Amino acid sequence: MNDDEVPPEITQLLANWSAGEADAAEQLMPAVYAELRRIARQYWQRERNNHTLQPTALVHEAYLRLADQKQTRWQNRAQFFAVASQLMRRILVDHARAHLAEKRGGHAEHIKLEEALIPSAERAANLVALDDALSQLAAVDARKSRVVELRFFGGLTVEETSEAMGLNPATVRRDWTFAKAWLHRALGRGAQSQA
Repeated sequence: MNDDEVPPEITQLLANWSAGEADAAEQLMPAVYAELRRIARQYWQRERNNHTLQPTALVHEAYLRLADQKQTRWQNRAQFFAVASQLMRRILVDHARAHLAEKRGGHAEHIKLEEALIPSAERAANLVALDDALSQLAAVDARKSRVVELRFFGGLTVEETSEAMGLNPATVRRDWTFAKAWLHRALGRGAQSQA
């Protein structure tokens, strides 16, 4: 493969896009598409079987929202994929909330964190309950909430999360452990209040 066939670095394309080069955004999509699909598949594994939003549609919707981020100064690929992961989560949660509002008047039940991983007809409610708990965690500690978002929803490794957030991997591990325990407790309280 000669130099003309090698795609430009994603970080360089992001910098060019931030600088206002329109063709950089067009060149970026093919370079990041496979990774965006991987993130979408991570989310998709946790969705209900009859979900109407397909992984390809999720990737495209997230990319459209990324394209609207005109004021973002992209620093590197890790930041880009972290933002993409966050957007995918928001899209799925919005979709789940709309589904619940349509189907059951919007009453989401609270669940345990482990149940959010189990395939069931109640995945939309589980996703909403987990999102609510994550929002509560963000009010207490935004960094730990962000670690969960990147690790659980985005499927990022400890090292990728560390790079995206500019943290030491040991800090990410500690935040991940704390956040999981906090979410277990918060989701358990929600389930008890429903009983």
